[in-house]
Amino acid sequence: MAQKDFYAVLGVSASATADEIKKQYRRLAKQYHPDTNKGDAKAAERFKEISEANNVLSDPAKRKQYDEMRRLGAFDPFTRPRQGPSARPGASRPGGAGSAGAGAGSRTTEEFDIGGLGGLGDLFSSMFGGGRGRAAGPEQGQSVETTLEVPFKVAAIGGKVPIELEVNEECGTCNGSGAAKGAKITVCPECSGRGTISFGQGGFAVNRPCPMCLGKGSVPSEKCASCGGAGASRSRKKVLITVPQGTESGAKIRLKGQGGRGVRGGPNGDILITFQVKDDPEYAREGLDVIVHAPVNIAQATLGSRISVLTIDEKKVTITLPRGTPSGKRFRVRGQGITHGDKTGDLIVEIAVVVPDSLTAEQERLMKQFAAASNLTY
Repeated sequence: MAQKDFYAVLGVSASATADEIKKQYRRLAKQYHPDTNKGDAKAAERFKEISEANNVLSDPAKRKQYDEMRRLGAFDPFTRPRQGPSARPGASRPGGAGSAGAGAGSRTTEEFDIGGLGGLGDLFSSMFGGGRGRAAGPEQGQSVETTLEVPFKVAAIGGKVPIELEVNEECGTCNGSGAAKGAKITVCPECSGRGTISFGQGGFAVNRPCPMCLGKGSVPSEKCASCGGAGASRSRKKVLITVPQGTESGAKIRLKGQGGRGVRGGPNGDILITFQVKDDPEYAREGLDVIVHAPVNIAQATLGSRISVLTIDEKKVTITLPRGTPSGKRFRVRGQGITHGDKTGDLIVEIAVVVPDSLTAEQERLMKQFAAASNLTY
């Protein structure tokens, strides 16, 4: 099952208020609604994603459950769990039920296998250094998912942003076996070679890699001194991320083969980046349109004027204000917004009339004279 971080999908933080989530959902839904993107399969899929995320995060009960499972690393906890035969006898049950049978009045525990919960599986794999009792053949290296904050202008016009990640890589001393040279390898007594054990969490029993054998199903008589028996070591990796033009919060890219090195000759893992676009003090975004606020004084607004503003890529454009321009009035400059694919938005200049904080005695006299001549009350 694919990992899903609903907060990243909507482009909000995990601490966002219900009102912030609602506002962001409405903005994205308007942008990607099928009625305004007819025939655009990508827009339809994006609309489906944000609707799914909103369905969970806008419901307090679902969000609470989601946050708990997300805390454990399972980004998509609402898929139907494995039940029946997969819930082995003696598995750990919530509330200390342990290996008790399902007698009268008892409650059937839903058992999750973290192999089907990508985020949770990756979490425990990173903690215990391996998968679930796999054969000692080639394995793909660790895939890493992370959120990358990018400046507003970089997201709008494209660019490169460096990022440093920590990944699991095969131990060079034991070649991933976790055993010291010459050590004897036997079946793990804790999990009987399965590589997994169960533990209780709320209303679920969740399978996780065995902490004794680290998910391998076997243990060495002597652990590798370099990795402590994990078979893997942590290393930091610097990557220069290319941010596509027109990127918005929640957009994702996958870098094939840029994750952790493969185990025993297996392929390298991937890096999955979810972008989070930072707010900008000067610019805002509405779809592909860029909003810039232009402050003008009361004389410019009243008598009319010509003002200059900068586009997102720092080109100067000039706007003519007619007499009596009110605060909040918008002027559209075609083709100076964000380009995404074959579409380009506009630059929208929003006027903000700035009123002086204080007046000199002469200025106040003239203002009162103006008010009287215009029949204005104050």
